[in-house]
Amino acid sequence: MNANTPTLLYIDDDAVLARLVDRGLTRLGFKVLQATSGEEGLARIAEGGVDVVALDQYMPGLDGLDTLQRILAIPDAPPVVFVTASQDSSIAVTALKAGAADYLVKDVQGEFIPLLQVAASGALKQARLQKARDEAEAEVHASRDRFAALAAERELLLREVNHRVGNSLQIIASLLHLQANSAAQEDVKAALTNAMGRVAAVAQVHRRLYTSHDLKNVLLNQYLESLLDDLRRSAEGNRMSRLTLTSEPIEIDPDRAVAIGIIVNELVMNAVKYAYPDGSGPIHVDLRAEGDELVLSIADDGVGDNGKSDPRSTGMGQRIVTAMAAKLEADVARDPVHSGTRIVLRFPRIKASPAKSASAAVAS
Repeated sequence: MNANTPTLLYIDDDAVLARLVDRGLTRLGFKVLQATSGEEGLARIAEGGVDVVALDQYMPGLDGLDTLQRILAIPDAPPVVFVTASQDSSIAVTALKAGAADYLVKDVQGEFIPLLQVAASGALKQARLQKARDEAEAEVHASRDRFAALAAERELLLREVNHRVGNSLQIIASLLHLQANSAAQEDVKAALTNAMGRVAAVAQVHRRLYTSHDLKNVLLNQYLESLLDDLRRSAEGNRMSRLTLTSEPIEIDPDRAVAIGIIVNELVMNAVKYAYPDGSGPIHVDLRAEGDELVLSIADDGVGDNGKSDPRSTGMGQRIVTAMAAKLEADVARDPVHSGTRIVLRFPRIKASPAKSASAAVAS
């Protein structure tokens, strides 16, 4: 489309009027081509270089409405200004509904030519705006498609990473399990079993991520059940026959799920070791939501504080629990009325933003 000297194709079987249009529009800045029938006009448009069409209604052969329909069926068709000597408004309505850019009534003296120049210029401007709009929409759709493809690729890569990390960690946990089973010294066996549980807690998160449609969240009830199954299969599994879980279907981000899993592993293993000196007993893990908080508890009905010292409050396990509790922004407390030992952690359901955490630290 030439914005400086646009080309108008005037389709009309009236040769005298066509010459008037040629002279008048040329003076007004148009290059004018002529066709005396609908068929001739369609052939000229097919050659290219036509920016706008002025189309008469009454012509031999194809009339204006039929020609209009055929023009608009051409890819990237030029806009059409419908021109007729008829005063019948129904023709104008039909032409505009069929897709004409504008409509005007001609006269044999050519007085309509300035109006034709205005209509043709308006049609060209409208066509340019529509083309720009279509190109912008096409770019938006293309960008959206590219984004969707990148997001799908990223999700696939994340799923593959989680799959490989989960498999690698599971192999490490299995090797620790084998080593624990073959260890002769009890303290070595216990250390290896604890290490296996910690690795399995992280591995289970990655397994949950690559087998789920949601790569951003972990469903805690399913995660903890799988984690406890791993513990039951561990070297201390024969003492976990009464290990139970009550958990609501709560979603949480993977980092916090890892911290929860490691805490559960540490406190369950401590209960296995120290709550029942003469054998095994019930150990219960409970996770529920209370408003904006999550409450996690690990309880046993064992010896409680009767011993001279409680190994659960010292050593590596306690340091790990403290570190993971800090990651969760959790308050940790022992239930003083429970007959055995019950450790309760309360932490926000949604992790505070860095800015919010900094503000809270300043306020404190």
